[in-house]
Amino acid sequence: MSNDYQQEIQEHKEKDLGFNWVLSSRFLYYVAVFCMLSFMLGACYKLYTKSYAGKPDVEVPDNTLYTPKYK
Repeated sequence: MSNDYQQEIQEHKEKDLGFNWVLSSRFLYYVAVFCMLSFMLGACYKLYTKSYAGKPDVEVPDNTLYTPKYK
């Protein structure tokens, strides 16, 4: 009975992130990569939907041009 209990505790420790640093670091790496990738894709999508519509037709007064025209 004691041997089964010790084996069960050992299996639990192997699966626990606090005891198995190899699995936990790999898991945290993939979580970080997923978060950064989703953030970048979300930012690109937001920039794409709010993209520049084009050059607006603005009327500039003649006296403020590079070569001003005076009356």
